[in-house]
Amino acid sequence: MVARLVIAAPSSGAGKTTVATGLMAAFAGRGLAVSPHKVGPDYIDPGYHALATGRPGRNLDAYMCGTGQIAPLFLHGARGCDLAVVEGVMGLYDGAADQGELASTAQVAKLLKAPVVLVVDASSQSRSVAALVHGFASWDPEVRIGGVILNKVATDRHEHLLREALGESGVPVLGVLRRAPAVATPSRHLGLVPVAERQAQAVEAVAAQAEQVRSGCDLEALLALARSAPELHAEPWVPGVGERPHAGGSGVPTRSAPAERSPAPRVAVAGGAAFTFSYAEHTELLTAAGAEVVTFDPLRDEALPEGTSGLVIGGGFPEMYGEQLSANEPLRKAVAELAASGAPVAAECAGLLYLARSLDGNPMCGVLDADARMSERLTLGYRDAVAVNDSVIAPAGARMRGHEFHRTVIEPGAGAVAAWGLRQPERRVEGFVQGGVHASYVHTHWAGTPEVAARFVERCG
Repeated sequence: MVARLVIAAPSSGAGKTTVATGLMAAFAGRGLAVSPHKVGPDYIDPGYHALATGRPGRNLDAYMCGTGQIAPLFLHGARGCDLAVVEGVMGLYDGAADQGELASTAQVAKLLKAPVVLVVDASSQSRSVAALVHGFASWDPEVRIGGVILNKVATDRHEHLLREALGESGVPVLGVLRRAPAVATPSRHLGLVPVAERQAQAVEAVAAQAEQVRSGCDLEALLALARSAPELHAEPWVPGVGERPHAGGSGVPTRSAPAERSPAPRVAVAGGAAFTFSYAEHTELLTAAGAEVVTFDPLRDEALPEGTSGLVIGGGFPEMYGEQLSANEPLRKAVAELAASGAPVAAECAGLLYLARSLDGNPMCGVLDADARMSERLTLGYRDAVAVNDSVIAPAGARMRGHEFHRTVIEPGAGAVAAWGLRQPERRVEGFVQGGVHASYVHTHWAGTPEVAARFVERCG
């Protein structure tokens, strides 16, 4: 049994990330093996979680991966751990738009049978905090709120008033945190600044968060609450193993694993400060499908890894590094040559921008006949996508669920051969399929469709 807590809040901005990361670091500092998790598609918070625990931060996304995969993915990440801390997304009951509770923190907490700790920003209230907590605790009887951590408490008098009010709520106060500038993490247009861009400062911030939590929270009570979670009746997710219908179309599920390949095709995966958005399961799936995965940094490396037969360029912040990416002309040329050879190239969001002709006027790889630029408009939300054409990612007609999160635009928004047909929030085609290239703004989570990795590696071979 894995002891576990879900850290939630009434709304965004209450301090979930500070509390969750601080708890992870504080418990890890006690010698516990802590498994870090994040509800939803967020890529940035898991980087801080990984820093706090020394383990990969993993996402639990019920929209992209399906509700049936949440417990298996959780158990996969928490294998061998003493404790798991799950940071929620937005407000406790907020999920995919027009989809009820789907992908909400509350739904994930129920799927994991995990007690919830509610982080409340108490900076502008006193007795009203009791009504707020009562409402959240009673809204869904299947969600077990096991305690409250009061954040941004001003004074001892303020704390007294809050505790007095909550004394009648039946929900225990498990922590009180004062305002502390040292724990703050800088933000910009897509959220927190990633760890890879501020490693030294991030280490200091996580240490400060751990100290704040140690001094302000009842760690023994929180650990006892985590250990009160019941057994999860599920098997851990296994990379590369999934249920698929028989080729004959009978719909009967069958277990399948990738065939052995020798030698293993080498898949280069973009990393470094400009390309920080990735899911740990993607690398695990590529490896399970028979690939040798090698990471490279487009800001520093002037060549692709030797023997590269496939390329994956995920999300990140190329707009912050446009001049440096453009200045690395040898690598841009190598990427263009690989794409021109017909080799499989999977690019999402930042990868799409990198493959474009230009980004904010800076020359990029020129693989796509399109230009990208920063925009004042934030595009954000889940997407229900259908593959418009056959590609290295999916056969035509395949359905996948994904997520868009960017403040850039690319013109045109789709190539002569588009990647996806999107059904929400409006119907449109999007992305590019060109030879072996699949490039799109849509982020996908391959744990929900593990055949993507197998298909991609097969094309590399």
